[in-house]
Amino acid sequence: MDGNNPDLENFRKEWQKEVTARSSARGKNRSDSRAHTQSGKAEDSSSNARAPLPSSQVYEEVESLHGISTQAYHDLDNKDDARRLGSQGIDIQPSNHTSEEPKSALEHYEKAVEREDQGNLGDSLNLYRRAFRLDADVDRIYKNKHFPPSSTTRKPTDPNPSNAPVTVPNTAHHSLHGRSSSTSDQPSASFFSSSIATAPPLIEGSPPPPCPIAGIPSETLIQILQDIAIADIASFVRLSLVCKRFAYLVATEDRIWEHICQGREYGFAAMHYRWTSTVDGHPLPTTLEANALPIEDPLDISTLTLTHTIPCSTILLPSSPSLALSPIYPSYQTMFRTRPRIRFNGCYISTVNYHRPGASSSTSNATYTSPVHIVTYYRYLRFFRDGTCVSLLTTVEPADVVHHLTKENLHTHHNRESMLPSAVMRHALRGRWRLSGSLHPTPRTPHIDTHAHTQQVPEEKEAEGDIHIETEGVDPKYMYKLHLSFRSAGREVGGTRNNKLVWKGFWSYNRLTDDWAAFTLRNDRAFFWSRVRSYGMGW
Repeated sequence: MDGNNPDLENFRKEWQKEVTARSSARGKNRSDSRAHTQSGKAEDSSSNARAPLPSSQVYEEVESLHGISTQAYHDLDNKDDARRLGSQGIDIQPSNHTSEEPKSALEHYEKAVEREDQGNLGDSLNLYRRAFRLDADVDRIYKNKHFPPSSTTRKPTDPNPSNAPVTVPNTAHHSLHGRSSSTSDQPSASFFSSSIATAPPLIEGSPPPPCPIAGIPSETLIQILQDIAIADIASFVRLSLVCKRFAYLVATEDRIWEHICQGREYGFAAMHYRWTSTVDGHPLPTTLEANALPIEDPLDISTLTLTHTIPCSTILLPSSPSLALSPIYPSYQTMFRTRPRIRFNGCYISTVNYHRPGASSSTSNATYTSPVHIVTYYRYLRFFRDGTCVSLLTTVEPADVVHHLTKENLHTHHNRESMLPSAVMRHALRGRWRLSGSLHPTPRTPHIDTHAHTQQVPEEKEAEGDIHIETEGVDPKYMYKLHLSFRSAGREVGGTRNNKLVWKGFWSYNRLTDDWAAFTLRNDRAFFWSRVRSYGMGW
């Protein structure tokens, strides 16, 4: 660069003059502020040292000495100074919070919320404390002011006002469970008129892909859904997640649920409320002795003789064309979900865990050296459609057992030397099962006594909801009797029901001495149903 350039020399001189003028003006301002600070010190005896300049002012002086123009950003807060710890940054707050101090409890609470949103948790906590000291219900006042109930919830209207005429239908009784249709269990009435939505087009502007099922009439669609329900009831229920139309049909089409209840696939036509086979799995003969199998006594498992015969139709399951609804089961969907029934596409498993003390050492009597045994074993129950069942007590885990709980494995691989996977069935016991009650429960009608003017409700011989099981014993002279009751596992509203069997009694019968002995159920646990896909439909 040429050093004799006159333009460059003139620019340097002007720049030096401007810097000298700015530095002199800044020095004068600092001297005035220093004099003012010294006068303040004389007045205030408590402060002995001058507070240092803020970092922003130091930055401005350095920039002015070097001739750098300062650019102001008025939309940003001085967050660095506000978040700095120490004597220099404690009292520094952002520029937009220079408003007056809050006075009421609500103002303190609003200020605390604002500071919390900005990340100043310490200040927000102090403001929260002040607000609650002034008013303990300040949070409710804040919620009513900024989040009124009218903006979040809407009060439901009465479907049938008191002044409505009698001819107006009450929509609150349209629910399958007898509850209001406004609950989440039932789809909206608008689902009825909704159509099956087609898939969106792959390219914008192009025609959407065809949806053949959207044009199927309702009668044909119901028949298709009924065939799906017969094949797999779980897949039928999951169809309600496809669209609103399917959700409405699954929840309200009672013809499908009626066919399910009356069918033998999942319904009650496959249930047995009377004994249909012997304990060893053979079908009952056509004629039986009247005293051999009294239905009223569930604990009688005496041997069968042929001295006095009765028709077998009085013991076998009566065939009926339909199941009538009742106040207990107002719809077939309610009947299928709540009425106790046996599931054939899986097995029931009971896992038992308990502790017992081991033998103490002869050389030491210390408690902490005594062993503790953790005992774990499993009970398995699988029911078949012909009224027979299989019971197994073993220590083998379910993954190695459930696939071998079949009738074919009951009479094979029972020798102790066998190492086949199905050898676990060597301890399996054959048995039979029946449900309590009857296929067609009759509601109990009260009997009015004209003399006492009281109502007497007749007691049923056997309540519904239990299952009776009779199995072989470990020795041919013994026989076991199990009495279980249906329960529902899980706390979800609308979840699976009657998938749990709890103990009510367990007995052993000696054929030779005609004696009954009760087993203690101290460590036994309930049975839980588990689906096994290899069983299929359980035919």
